[in-house]
Amino acid sequence: MRSRLARGGSIVNIAATYAWTGGPGTAASAAAKSGVVNLTQSLSVEWAPWEIRVNAIAPGLFPHDDHVAAMRSARPDGYSAEGGRIPAGRTGEVRELGWATALLCSPYMSYVTGHTLVVDGGNWLRRGLRMPEFVSVEDQLAQMKAAQQ
Repeated sequence: MRSRLARGGSIVNIAATYAWTGGPGTAASAAAKSGVVNLTQSLSVEWAPWEIRVNAIAPGLFPHDDHVAAMRSARPDGYSAEGGRIPAGRTGEVRELGWATALLCSPYMSYVTGHTLVVDGGNWLRRGLRMPEFVSVEDQLAQMKAAQQ
């Protein structure tokens, strides 16, 4: 017999694409975001009998005024150049994250639970015949420091 507790609801967690891929300098954060993806999946199964859906979004680059100084200073020309590196040809707009979240919470997605929706303009799927040269975290930091001087 199921509990008479309140039924229904939707939870949207925040994940990251490097939860699946990892990357230089992301070990701690990637491990944590992998946990968020797994938590999303586990709770979606556990809480489904109470009609509670648990999903996640994995956002790409969404420039905003709250970005920490280190992220802004790593892009001396601003974020406009980043669009050329993203298959969609641009960075995301913050409102698009809101739209994705609203969609996951809406009745249109009432049978979707345990899913992580990637919202990044196709960036995490991009592959090229010739990938750029790998640059270690140490070298990236040195390049950033040199660019700031």
